[in-house]
Amino acid sequence: MRILGIDYGDRHIGLALSDPLLITAQPLGTYALTGRESDDRRYFQDLVARHEVGEIVLGNPLRMDGTAGTRAGKTRTFAAWLEKAVGRPVTLIDERLTTRQALKTLDDEKLRGRKKKDWEDRIAAVIILSTYLERKRETGDAPEGR
Repeated sequence: MRILGIDYGDRHIGLALSDPLLITAQPLGTYALTGRESDDRRYFQDLVARHEVGEIVLGNPLRMDGTAGTRAGKTRTFAAWLEKAVGRPVTLIDERLTTRQALKTLDDEKLRGRKKKDWEDRIAAVIILSTYLERKRETGDAPEGR
């Protein structure tokens, strides 16, 4: 079983995937939402089946003061849709400053435009997933044998 990490945006979604032992997170790619629910649902169903995903973690864009705004509301709506679409639990975790961390990671790279944004989304998803995996280890929440 693996865990899928998601950095959700209005149009583009950054994706990261854990290793089977739930130790590391690697960038998986990005997905551009089509606006056609059946196509988007099929994409995520195929992704979950192909990578044997048992759980999904989704970045929750809270405001700096910890309150939820419009963006967080859209993310919760997407989380509920995704959970229903793929039949896997979706956990929301605080993602404040992940985009800033991702940009800092990419500062030394010579990427521009869409390519930079694409990697920014992927790296943000990796940060979200890595944070979640670390918290699971710290709390002893990772089941034996995974």
